[in-house]
Amino acid sequence: MAGVDQEFLRELKEKVNIVDVAGSYLTLDKRGASYWACCPFHHEKTPSFAINEAGQFYHCFGCGESGDVIRFVSEMESFDFMEAVKLLADRAKMPMPETGGNDRKTAELKRKRDTLLKILNDCAHFYLDNLNSGKADAHINYILKREIPAPMVRTFGLGASLNFTDLPKYLLSKGYSREDIVDSGTVNDVNGRLTDAEGGRLIFPIINSYGEVIAFGGRALKKTDFGKYVNTRETIIFNKRKNLYNINLLKKLKRTQTVKEVIMVEGYMDTLSLYQAGFKNVVASMGTSLTQDQARLIKRYVDTVFISYDGDGAGQKANLRGLDILKDEGLNVKVVPLPEGLDPDDVIKQRGVQGYQACLDAAMPLIDYKLAILRRGFDLSKTEDKRRYVAEAISVIRTADSEAEREELLKQLRDSSGISFEALKRDLQASPQTAAVKKEPPPVRRDTADSSKKASRYVLSGFLFGADYTDGLDISDVPFKDEVHIIIAKYIRSKNLMDEPVRISELFEFFDEKTAESEELNRILDNSEGGGFTGAVAEKYFNDCVTKLKIDDIDCRISEAKRRLGGVEDINGRAEIAQTISLLTRQKEKIKNGEEV
Repeated sequence: MAGVDQEFLRELKEKVNIVDVAGSYLTLDKRGASYWACCPFHHEKTPSFAINEAGQFYHCFGCGESGDVIRFVSEMESFDFMEAVKLLADRAKMPMPETGGNDRKTAELKRKRDTLLKILNDCAHFYLDNLNSGKADAHINYILKREIPAPMVRTFGLGASLNFTDLPKYLLSKGYSREDIVDSGTVNDVNGRLTDAEGGRLIFPIINSYGEVIAFGGRALKKTDFGKYVNTRETIIFNKRKNLYNINLLKKLKRTQTVKEVIMVEGYMDTLSLYQAGFKNVVASMGTSLTQDQARLIKRYVDTVFISYDGDGAGQKANLRGLDILKDEGLNVKVVPLPEGLDPDDVIKQRGVQGYQACLDAAMPLIDYKLAILRRGFDLSKTEDKRRYVAEAISVIRTADSEAEREELLKQLRDSSGISFEALKRDLQASPQTAAVKKEPPPVRRDTADSSKKASRYVLSGFLFGADYTDGLDISDVPFKDEVHIIIAKYIRSKNLMDEPVRISELFEFFDEKTAESEELNRILDNSEGGGFTGAVAEKYFNDCVTKLKIDDIDCRISEAKRRLGGVEDINGRAEIAQTISLLTRQKEKIKNGEEV
């Protein structure tokens, strides 16, 4: 948070509603005063993630994560604090303030990022101009051969690299430094000689969800010792593990219509072919093994993903590697069976839109696909193969989500193996528990706090969430021991003195993320739902908590006085301490009797 004016942050959070921001990532359901969703930070089936619009904060009652709108964007986008602030400032159309002299590193990083984005954008236009220059016959011929229509060329911004030298010369002529050109990933420095990293290739700009060109993919036009497809290398802007090809157009599509599912393919040509055929809800993993970051990126937009990789052995193995990652992020995963040896582009060209739609209609749930792949690996006419197949199939079936699903799958295994259902069921029940490898929601957070700390949390919650019975009470009269509680109480006190509303979102500015202090704040926010601050019962509990804190405080003061008494020999000094103990004891009795609260 260093270097950013606090008034700017407060104005930013007032202009940007966390409900609107979260709604662009999650499907929200309004219940009472809060908006609910399945938590994006841990896998769950029943929503426990609440967004409090009045307080402008989120809190998950499952995993305990909480924060303001800046922290939400930071977590969802894997941004640092300044990147999240910039994104929100752009959304609110607020110019970023100048950073202080002690934040040169942050300012330099921003300058670097902005410069690289300009370089990448200029590269995209350079490649596009090349394609239309009349000098890119080989590229045009390849486009025609692959039957890519002109509208798709324009939609996806395809371009052409004519050689290895023109691009670096062009960028240097624009005034960019050699260092920035190389750092953009578009140019290589080979023994002091700058060369186009995609020299001679057909160019596919890679664009992020904000419409920024962040990298390029290139397709070789003739046989080469290098890869048929090559991406520009990773930079401070481009991390292939965190991006998906065509995510920008998927985001635009979702703004104009309901999108419930996405088709995941491997490469650029499959994406273009499906998009042209009308399957616009398509993204590509760009040939990489699926990652958790990519799964989370998809989860922002849809709940169901159709994996549509090549219909060959390699593609099927890639499916198996990525499916569990997707499922672990709470996505409903289905696998599209393609004809052997064909990719989605081939299916569209050979069998048309209806042919590919038939493949989609035949998509299998994850567990069915695993069993189908397993079945292909054994010759069931051989006794040993059959036994191994049944044993491995039972291990897969154990991971099913319900007894009904397990029973259905056992029946299918019975039909394929010829072994009775009863025998298979006995084997299933006898198989080791470790056979089921499933990612479960985080365990219930253990709370080892003592009754005094829990009472402090409830009292603070009453003040934070505006319980009626806190009106007229001075929070400074309540003794808190925990440093986090003291900080929060001082904040509430300052707001009351200035007659300003308490803004819970501001509390996240006081504590660093993932610390014991922020976890204690999360515990206080656990009290934010369920109507726990209205009615006579809540008021009595609140008063009992205040009473307990006051009595505990007096007990501590009495214990401290007795400790000092043991070390004082002077009779007057001992008498003074004894009088203090007597006064504290009488005060304690009054509080117990309800004479002072």
